Amino acid sequence: MPAAADVLAPHRVTEHGDPRGPVLLLAHGFGGGQAAWSRLLPHFPDHRVITFDHLGSGSTDVSQFDHERHATLTGYAEDVLDVCAALGPVDVTFVGHSVSSMIGLLAAVAEPERFASLVLVAPSPRYVDDPATDYVGGFSQEDVTELLASLDSNYYAWSAAMAPVVMGTPQSPELGGELTESFLGTHPDAARTFAGAIFLSDSRAVLPHVSAPVLVLQCRHDALAPEAVGEATADALPAGELVRLEATGHCPHISAPAETSAAIYRFLGALEARRAGGGSAFPPGRTGG
Repeated sequence: MPAAADVLAPHRVTEHGDPRGPVLLLAHGFGGGQAAWSRLLPHFPDHRVITFDHLGSGSTDVSQFDHERHATLTGYAEDVLDVCAALGPVDVTFVGHSVSSMIGLLAAVAEPERFASLVLVAPSPRYVDDPATDYVGGFSQEDVTELLASLDSNYYAWSAAMAPVVMGTPQSPELGGELTESFLGTHPDAARTFAGAIFLSDSRAVLPHVSAPVLVLQCRHDALAPEAVGEATADALPAGELVRLEATGHCPHISAPAETSAAIYRFLGALEARRAGGGSAFPPGRTGG
């Protein structure tokens, strides 16, 4: 097991809020870094909020990015578990955006004792449609092949075109521009490997094995994770709750931080009330919003 400093420093681990409060561990999505949570952080002053950068993203040293380890989501999940171990014996609520939702679930299955609950923001366990099981991921295999080829050909042009679509807030074009800058700040070599791990993965099999209560936050008009994906994800989780937000696009923690934080507070508050009353996690299939 590496020393704590050898884990926390490369991931640029940063703490916010009340050091005595319940722990939230925030994990950003593709093309970003922990700065993506800046609008959400002020809504949790009573929590100990921990942010970090995935290796190859944010302000990390790209020389520490391992293309073999990070060619699958399992490598990122192992990184998360290393961060959790370095933080010490604390139960965390893991909040993962987009691909980090699946990274968090993989980590929670591997070491369930570390996770009190999870919040999945715009998750997708598989982006490619699977006609054999009637699963709708939103993309055909040809779509994904073309997307990865475009990224590989010219990452900067791909970022400029893709980021506003991902943000999904045409009424606030400045947010799309902000996400474009974030994408452009990611090293192309690391981005290519990370994108392959994301769009070629299928994490559906792990969902039934997650024992912790899980909140799934689904946005309207999400170009990457349509409503059917959020529904399928929540249904497959033993203790999953689906909340449909009014927010549009794929990044509600940026475009609608008040609504996103309110949903998280309701989820955590309900969990606390159930535990205080001797209850367990939410029953399967509970939905709201």
